[in-house]
Amino acid sequence: MDRRILYIDDDVGLSRLVQRSLTRAGYTIETAADGASGVARIREGGVDVVALDHFMPDQNGLETLAIIQSLDDAPSVIYVTALEDGEVAVAALKAGAVDYIAKDVKGDFLPLLQKAIDMALEAALLRREKNAAEIESRRTWVLTQSIVDTIHEALVVLEEDMTIVTANNAFLGVFGITEQQVRGRRMTDVEQGDVPALRNLMETVLPGSKDLKDFEIEDDFPGLGHRVFRVNARKIARQDTYASRLLLVFEDITERKQRERDVQLLGNEISHRIKNNLQLIVGLITFEARKAGTSCVSGYRAMQARIGAIAALYDVMSLSNRIGIVTVDDYLRKIANTMAASLLGDASGITIEVDAEPLEIDPELTVPLGLLVNELATNAIKHAFPDGAGRVLFMARKIGHEIELTVSDNGVGLKDAAPMTQSRGLNYVAIFVRQLGGEISTSGAPGLGTTIQVRFPPMLKSGGSNMPPARAAQSTSEENARV
Repeated sequence: MDRRILYIDDDVGLSRLVQRSLTRAGYTIETAADGASGVARIREGGVDVVALDHFMPDQNGLETLAIIQSLDDAPSVIYVTALEDGEVAVAALKAGAVDYIAKDVKGDFLPLLQKAIDMALEAALLRREKNAAEIESRRTWVLTQSIVDTIHEALVVLEEDMTIVTANNAFLGVFGITEQQVRGRRMTDVEQGDVPALRNLMETVLPGSKDLKDFEIEDDFPGLGHRVFRVNARKIARQDTYASRLLLVFEDITERKQRERDVQLLGNEISHRIKNNLQLIVGLITFEARKAGTSCVSGYRAMQARIGAIAALYDVMSLSNRIGIVTVDDYLRKIANTMAASLLGDASGITIEVDAEPLEIDPELTVPLGLLVNELATNAIKHAFPDGAGRVLFMARKIGHEIELTVSDNGVGLKDAAPMTQSRGLNYVAIFVRQLGGEISTSGAPGLGTTIQVRFPPMLKSGGSNMPPARAAQSTSEENARV
């Protein structure tokens, strides 16, 4: 690396001494005999450091220093003089010199001069790198600002202390403010942003988040009214410092959210009315069962329980906060309550309990699931408890990518219970298991009760059925034969 030093001094002999010494040290040394010629050389460019004497004819060192400092991209200046005067040193440093060296005619000051030059070169290098980084940072920021201004979504850029660096026109338009109102201020310090939801976002959520995706805030904004915003945020590192900035995008989803809520409200109302109609049908069946012969009562009750299971589904859906979403634990509790009311009564010694995780399943699977649980529980109530006392347990767990449904009892066990293969309900069980796309397994022993487990995927496979085409056709023919 060429380190070019200009030594300005009217003492020709001392200039040669300095040139020889510094050349041996690896510098490229040029000399000038007065301030004017020195300034002229500096204007040509390529000079890294200037060593400048104080006493010179026509133009002394301080006058020359002032001219050098006025130049664009002026080199670092080390003030060199034989005058040991503190006032001169202070004046030179105030005028822009980076160091001050007291010289002597023997050249004893040369090691100090070389050290001062090394330090000046290092500082100059750091200064150039800093300037280059600042230029690149400004160029990048101009490009970033241009991109920001073309984005249709409301976007704002924040410093780490949550003060606003800039905001695009879409943001200013959404909040009805000007850039002068927000630049350098926190959003919550602006009237339109002084709301609890936004304050919580700025003070609690964002400081601990690297990225934020689809975070919703809802509040009454001054001048805007009730608004729901979906917020996305990402931190970006600044090239000129170790700090970072935060890109924040606001999407106004107020109208969309209201439409979703209207649909949800309508869906809940429809589900509620369907549930009421099904319960009316259950009541009519109960009335007919009272007049029917003994041999028909069990059939009426089975029909009543099946319709009750479907009614339980619509009851759960009418209370759901999400359209069509049913959680298994709520659904099983509703079925248990319905079955206890229709099949057992308050005086029964049989209880139905539920231990299930809050798992979501495809709405298309809820009817066969409810009917399956109803059939399994009905079999247990009919055959597992000859003494009229016991417990039926509904369980649901996530096992891998499947849901494991368990219906178990602490009754007499498989050997002493009525053979399930002879039960018409088992035909329905097989149909419902196939509709779920599941697999069934049975275990138990005399006196230890019976456990039936069904594993099935929580989401309906493409095509609207969890059954392969061949099995679906077989299931349809079986249903027609058995019903």
